[in-house]
Amino acid sequence: MPLACSSPRPADSGIIDRVHDKAATLPAPGDHRHHEAAGADGRPEPPGVAVLVYDGVTVFELGVAREVFGTDITTAGGDPLYRVSVCGPAPSVTTDAGFRIEVPHDLEALPGAQTVAVLPTMYPEGVPATVLDALRLARERGQRIISLCSGAFVLAAAGLLDGHTATTHWSECANLARQYPRVRVDPGVLYVDEGDLLTSAGSAASLDLCLHILQRDYGAEIAAKVARDLVVPLYRPGGQAQYIETPMPARNDGDLFAETIGWLRAHLGDPVTVADLADRAAMSPRTFARRFLASTGTTPLAWIVRERVGLAQRLLETTGLSVDVIAHDSGFGTADNLRKHFSRALRTTPQSYRQAFRQPS
Repeated sequence: MPLACSSPRPADSGIIDRVHDKAATLPAPGDHRHHEAAGADGRPEPPGVAVLVYDGVTVFELGVAREVFGTDITTAGGDPLYRVSVCGPAPSVTTDAGFRIEVPHDLEALPGAQTVAVLPTMYPEGVPATVLDALRLARERGQRIISLCSGAFVLAAAGLLDGHTATTHWSECANLARQYPRVRVDPGVLYVDEGDLLTSAGSAASLDLCLHILQRDYGAEIAAKVARDLVVPLYRPGGQAQYIETPMPARNDGDLFAETIGWLRAHLGDPVTVADLADRAAMSPRTFARRFLASTGTTPLAWIVRERVGLAQRLLETTGLSVDVIAHDSGFGTADNLRKHFSRALRTTPQSYRQAFRQPS
């Protein structure tokens, strides 16, 4: 039986160090994920997210789905980002913490949602057949289906992961592969995005996946607002470890790098090198790179590129600046260099990204 994701973790565990993201397609303006049919007042309704619950459901992942998709942050027009419906096969369920919660919607709410979130449970073998059938129908309808942490076992039981790459908490990857040999299990990623079928690794990676989905739907600026509201990073980069095994040095590297990172964020448009950052931190470039990696889980160069891409995203969303100017202001120098790194990170062009996510003046 797979462990629910809120269970204690042994200390000597493996590292999840990258993102497996096959989904490059950005929603076009007017995409069904941005607006559903008009409501009673004639305004388009936001896309629906159905959060599935059943006995043994984990409180942490339920909270993640509710906090990200049910955020108070709104669109520029003041509309909610999503309509969140908690639904299940019974009018109440017992959580992994032992208390019961009421379930306001039954499985009939699933067809009206654009996204179905499948949560972990202490008892995956006890998930009712009606839930598995509802998930199969949702897949047939083309709805986006996501699983958080060991919720992947529920998707696998429904047969939805057969022939697909998926992930789950590192401690359950071997079990998932053994129980469902038709699933290509990748234990070394934070999440897998195969378009309308997405799975996350353990616990905190659920936040990464939900924020990734929000950024796909609404762009970096709104996603950053939600992340700031939750007091978490917008996303962990592909090289970010789920946790750091290397002991931290006795000196306060966190404060040291916080000052250096803060300075760099204010100078992303400048031609800053790793050697420049090492000088500011009074270290040799090699020592700086080693301690930066141990402290943050990513290399200085990868961090710089990620921050510059993020700045370019925000400028594309919120300004009318040309791509050439944005390339200069974000530190890439030339439009070609911006396009190269933008394509590597997001698998789209700056122009296409702006068309999808440009906010109204």
